[in-house]
Amino acid sequence: MSKNLVIVESPAKAKTIKKYLGKDYEVMASYGHVRDLVPKDGAVDTARGFEMKYQLIARNEKHVRAIIAELKRSDALFLATDPDREGEAIAWHLTEVLKEKGALKDKPVKRVVFYEITPREVAQAIAHPREVSADLVNAQQARRALDYLVGFNLSPLLWRKVSPGLSAGRVQSPALRLICEREEEIRAFKPQEYWTLDARGEKDEHAPGAPAAPEARRFTARLLEYDGRKVEQFTLGDAGSAQAAQAAIERAAAGALLVTKVEKKQRKRTPGPPFTTSTLQQDANRKLGFTASRTMRTAQQLYEGVEIDGQAVGLITYMRTDSVSLAQDALAEIREVIARRYGQQALPESPRFYRAKSKNAQEAHEAIRPTAAARAPEQVARHLTPDQARLYDLIWKRTVACQMNPAVFDTVAAELRAGAPHAFRATGQTLVEPGFLAAYGVAADDDAESHEDDEKRLPPLAEGERIRLLELLPEQHFTQPPPRYTEASLVKTLEEYDIGRPSTYASIISTLQAREYVLLDGKAFVPTDVGMIVNRFLTEHFTRYVDYEFTAKLEDELDAISRGEEEWVPLLARFWSEFKPTVDSKMELSRSEVSEARQIGVDPASGKPVTARLGRYGPFVQIGTKDDADKPRFASLRANQRIDTITLAQAMDLFKLPRKLGQTPDGAEVEVNIGRFGPYARFGSQFVSLKKDDDPYTIELPRVLELIEGKQAALEAATIRLFEGTGIRIVKGRFGPYITDGKRKARIPRTRDPASLSVFECEAFLAEAEAAAPKAGKKKTAARSAKAAKPEGAAPAAAPARKAAVKKTAAKAPAAKRVARAKKA
Repeated sequence: MSKNLVIVESPAKAKTIKKYLGKDYEVMASYGHVRDLVPKDGAVDTARGFEMKYQLIARNEKHVRAIIAELKRSDALFLATDPDREGEAIAWHLTEVLKEKGALKDKPVKRVVFYEITPREVAQAIAHPREVSADLVNAQQARRALDYLVGFNLSPLLWRKVSPGLSAGRVQSPALRLICEREEEIRAFKPQEYWTLDARGEKDEHAPGAPAAPEARRFTARLLEYDGRKVEQFTLGDAGSAQAAQAAIERAAAGALLVTKVEKKQRKRTPGPPFTTSTLQQDANRKLGFTASRTMRTAQQLYEGVEIDGQAVGLITYMRTDSVSLAQDALAEIREVIARRYGQQALPESPRFYRAKSKNAQEAHEAIRPTAAARAPEQVARHLTPDQARLYDLIWKRTVACQMNPAVFDTVAAELRAGAPHAFRATGQTLVEPGFLAAYGVAADDDAESHEDDEKRLPPLAEGERIRLLELLPEQHFTQPPPRYTEASLVKTLEEYDIGRPSTYASIISTLQAREYVLLDGKAFVPTDVGMIVNRFLTEHFTRYVDYEFTAKLEDELDAISRGEEEWVPLLARFWSEFKPTVDSKMELSRSEVSEARQIGVDPASGKPVTARLGRYGPFVQIGTKDDADKPRFASLRANQRIDTITLAQAMDLFKLPRKLGQTPDGAEVEVNIGRFGPYARFGSQFVSLKKDDDPYTIELPRVLELIEGKQAALEAATIRLFEGTGIRIVKGRFGPYITDGKRKARIPRTRDPASLSVFECEAFLAEAEAAAPKAGKKKTAARSAKAAKPEGAAPAAAPARKAAVKKTAAKAPAAKRVARAKKA
């Protein structure tokens, strides 16, 4: 009988900790959250003090049962879930579930936390337990309630007013706003022309200190002054002004530039602080190409432990943190590693201490670091997956680098004049002491572009020296729009605006992609038409709730609850009292007001307006209106087209479908079109889907004939039996065998062997399927009509039992009689 039961969140973590605690402890996993809000309206009861209704998560019921069974054999319960708000909530929820089921029976319940999974830390945590923190639990409940109230009220509004399956979120929507506003900036941007003028010079080979190699004597300088005035970005605004400046400077220089000033300095670049959750996500995206979710998933594996030489070892500290602090014993070990690996010259006299930029940072926690700095990346790489090895290497290098000396550069800046009124500036620098760069390189919060010229060298220059002017190099440029957000820059901006928390950034980004609000173009986020329309709807009608300052203030209040400075129910009450009336006032908005059509132009043939808008099934263009005598014509936008940017010519091209391409060798007409399930070709009464790379607007007849031949070959290969002269065949399909005559299809009952069917039985099944299909269609149409005609609040139709009875009677009609009738015919 085990004396103590320890609960953690994941089986990997349980496996590691079990080896540290020994036989007196049984370690089990809760597999994450054990319960959540009931997934329906009223889960947060706003009329009863925001009472929250929970239920067990179905997939975790068996794990709860296993925990209860083990608890019966244990004397004490230790809750060792993650050391954050979510972990605290899991511990509380599990305690509540065990109380409800009568499983605790006055057994002591202790909360333990550790920030690294090592024998010393785990033993220390077990020796110093505490109570579950009510403040942290309340903060998590408030956060969950807010997310529910926003999601369960805004999402259905989006379904009705924009398109089914959409969602809005308290933090997700401001993040979408950032991406959409950047896209609008890019679209509104007007490039402006400007020119630069560089001078290419060469030091005289006979001058003192001149390098022997010609390339080492040559360098480039940028125009600094023109006609006695400082050169700004748009001083040379076009080719004419650039050419005029070039001619004037060439005349004044007469083939040489005079060195009038030389400044030499030493510059230091300091290392960045150790990783927080946010900076780890940024650097892993920029250096490794990892998404935020991939980074967090891999970091979780390193934290929970990997098998090294037969023992589970936690390699890094807890990965959800906003602290940049390091423990004293960790600092001592890191300094030993630096001295041994990089030499004493790389080690500062005393440890470096950093302060977090985030105002809500919890400095009692530690930054993300290796649990043992002596465990170098190359020593553990063979035990890790490629992703784990790369991320551990990044974390190890950043941690070691943060305690190293600065990198030291010698910089030189020289001013060179072409006559009195014109001046150029040349700069160069060389790395003298690599310092932390020996371990890490450029940090996530550094400007990478500013380090491009780390080793740009100039030849030795002296004031009064004349430099040969080889040529002047005018170059045209255009101003660039602001760049789209990448995962790294979006995470950085979310943190700067104090929107959400670093631990939620991965799920925010995943949700935006899952809802197809944004797409990735390379590494950059591009909002879709749906994303732009949802953002426009929310910013126009729910301005306050996608406001960056409001969202940040709400986060501050949630943090205040976690510190015990505020109560959570009054916060919810204040939020709901303003939010609910806003939602109610928007219920009467029409779909056209939300998804306003964009007027593109006029159809040259009919003179009717051409518009683009978002429908229930995606963006489309339309010729005419619903008020016209003729029915409007519709065409879906192609994958690379946008409502905001499609032109009239592009829109009219969409109406070229269906395209008639010719005939098959046996005379069947061939045409291509786009249907509900994608682009296809029709030949006679049969169809074949186009492949991914086939464009219905450009595909030609030979390619379609090739697809038809391929389909027919596949059909022949899948044919179980062909009845010659009838066109009827039995085919092996994806979901089981079926019967077809090229026009009709019928499923074969599971009780029948396909090979045993006769042609008469096959005909009977086809006839039955054909007879049933129109009835089903009429029934659906009638049901829809009845539903539309039924007044709101009318009582439901009676006699459902009779309907069921009719269905049952029809189902009992014996198949043998139907076959007999077919044979007789």
